Amino acid sequence: MRLAILGNSGSGKSTLARNLATRTGTPAVDLDTFAWEPGQVAVPRDPALAAADVAAFCATHQAWIIEGCYAELIRATLPHRPTLVFLEPGVEACLAHCRARPWEPHKYASKAEQDARLAFLLDWVRAYYTREGDLSLAAHQALFEAYEGPKQKLTAEPDEACVAALAQTGA
Repeated sequence: MRLAILGNSGSGKSTLARNLATRTGTPAVDLDTFAWEPGQVAVPRDPALAAADVAAFCATHQAWIIEGCYAELIRATLPHRPTLVFLEPGVEACLAHCRARPWEPHKYASKAEQDARLAFLLDWVRAYYTREGDLSLAAHQALFEAYEGPKQKLTAEPDEACVAALAQTGA
């Protein structure tokens, strides 16, 4: 299985990756692992180094699920011909998911620290539809449209049947 999952913050990327990983036993990796300096919140790594590390990870693992909002880092997976899944459930679904997000200890020292950044995250999610650059809807849509490998765009939260089908597709 090789899956690359792309979408806005709160679109359900991590949840889908976790569900597929549990179902198939395939390791799932959040692209924040490559994009940010280890042990630091919101300190970006050199983009070329991050992309090289993603490509190296893909080359050295037979099966993987990679998810994130970084179009260029997803692009680094595409030579390995994953199934590309673009999640775009709309702004209201993304905002609701962010508000309900459990503590992410790999990103924040405490739930209180994470919650203190919620207002910023919600503004970030709303801006997805109008901003430019690698983390925008425009960049995600362009990457999805240009990819000639197997792909699927989901505009609603994946249900059990969709997850089962993706598990079979990526197998």
